[in-house]
Amino acid sequence: MSAPTLRIATWNVNGLRARAARVGAWLDATQPDVVVLQETKCDPTQIPEGLFSSRSYEVAAIGAGGRNGVLIASRHGLSDVRESIAAYAPPDVDASLPDLLSEPRLISAVTAGLRIASVYAPNGREVDAPHFHAKLHWYGALRAWAAEQIADAAPLVLGGDFNVAPSDADVWDPAALVGATHVTERERTAWHRLLELGLVDAAAQAAAPGERAPFTWWDYRGGAFHRGWGMRIDHLLVDPRAGSIVASSVDREGRKGESPSDHAALTIDLVQIGRAHV
Repeated sequence: MSAPTLRIATWNVNGLRARAARVGAWLDATQPDVVVLQETKCDPTQIPEGLFSSRSYEVAAIGAGGRNGVLIASRHGLSDVRESIAAYAPPDVDASLPDLLSEPRLISAVTAGLRIASVYAPNGREVDAPHFHAKLHWYGALRAWAAEQIADAAPLVLGGDFNVAPSDADVWDPAALVGATHVTERERTAWHRLLELGLVDAAAQAAAPGERAPFTWWDYRGGAFHRGWGMRIDHLLVDPRAGSIVASSVDREGRKGESPSDHAALTIDLVQIGRAHV
């Protein structure tokens, strides 16, 4: 009898309909048990037919078409699907700011004994712009929601595009990004407050001693991918009760070729302590 290994993957696909063939090939090659996608840019009725069902995945998704949109797919079934964190808005939220909490940016479900969420954090646009402050409020709601989920029985896994590079080691050149979003102290503090709940940054934990976790995003412009000008803004944050992180990888090959997403998929393997199979 041994503990099962669960493979979880997250990918901002930057348009599911436009990249359906890429997603299908990646699913076949990677064989994740649970997949969370972001920026699907489609509502549930627009998900390419058979993309997931033909591969034995059950799907839950939200989207408004054209922008945003998140999805979770699992080969272990989905239950207790939750689609919003709007009820967890900080009490001091400024009503004049953009309402990002009503956008389709988080969906979660219980699967394989875990509550797994697909997270698409706001970009923030420009430092101190209204969307930047709304991003920080959104993070406050995410943390409040996550704290409540962690108190439940099912261990929590947050996966997705967090639009935050947690440290200077997670960008190609900190000096080149001074004054930009994704790297400000305020954004990093908001992201690290999720770790304060007890969640583990899986890619960072799995990195070899002395090595940084790999980048997951490269701008389309200026040959950024080929120059190595990337950032680590896609993450899998794992409740230690979920199991032991035994592997983590980023699919750099998926960022190559014709019409790729600007993000690469991040995959982890979890040995699920306490969920044995023969």
